[in-house]
Amino acid sequence: MREHDLPAPQRRGRGKSRFDDDEPHFLKRGRHAEPVLTETDDEPEPEDAWSSWDEAVHGPEPHPDWLVTELAARDTELGVLKTGKEADVHLVRRAVPDTDRSCLLAAKRYRDPQHRLFHRDAGYLEGRRVRRSREMRAMTGRTAFGRQMIAGQWAAAEFAALARLWEIGAASGRIAVPYPVQLLGTELMLEFVGDAEEGQAAPRLAQLRPEGAELRDLWEQLVDALTVLARAGYAHGDLSPYNLLVHRGRLVMIDLPQVVDVVANPQGPEFLARDVRVVGTWFAARGLATAADSAELTGLLLREAGLR
Repeated sequence: MREHDLPAPQRRGRGKSRFDDDEPHFLKRGRHAEPVLTETDDEPEPEDAWSSWDEAVHGPEPHPDWLVTELAARDTELGVLKTGKEADVHLVRRAVPDTDRSCLLAAKRYRDPQHRLFHRDAGYLEGRRVRRSREMRAMTGRTAFGRQMIAGQWAAAEFAALARLWEIGAASGRIAVPYPVQLLGTELMLEFVGDAEEGQAAPRLAQLRPEGAELRDLWEQLVDALTVLARAGYAHGDLSPYNLLVHRGRLVMIDLPQVVDVVANPQGPEFLARDVRVVGTWFAARGLATAADSAELTGLLLREAGLR
């Protein structure tokens, strides 16, 4: 399965799913009218907003039971989980007032066109092409519109990859990623991975010091996940211990905007090899000798991807 073969995400209502109209759908903000309030309705508090669920592209069905999809829900900003050069991740509580229906979400918001985007985006974008030459010229020239196009491509690529990998993981149990809740413009809302009651995010692998059986188990989970990625035609593209979470003993892969099609992208095998080398070095440094042979694992993954 290649990136361009991914099924279009589920969308409420009818609309184009093509990427070649004058304004790509992943850049279009919802244009629905604001909810009509009656005299008995309460306005949201200043820090709250109406749920954007009705305006967004939705994640795979069936939606998880924990996910709040009611249109009466409100989104409350709780703070910043992570800042980065390309995007910031915010913690959001979506809840239906006067009920016990609520969930925590991680809202990943890509930088606006005035901010620096991916410094290596040229290599990652190989194999991702839009059909209109005007848009390609804008992206290549890094015009304001072109930078917004690139940001939209990152968000759409991550959403599509997460949707596909979530479905594979649900069926096989061999890879874990956050559930992709919705996509709206350049904002991606994801399942919050961590302690929902405390609002504490799961630790990154880099923060931990696993040993013995725990270290071996995490490595085996990682090899399984990389194998699933390769069979789907992907490399993570920027894999490291900093974008792997450990939640209740389960390794969860995050940060996939730069996901690489290892066949369509001429640099795909190089990205895959680098992913393996970086994580293998981390595990080997903590005493797992089998992780040191990155060439063997890289060769296995390339065969799984059909490249050898």
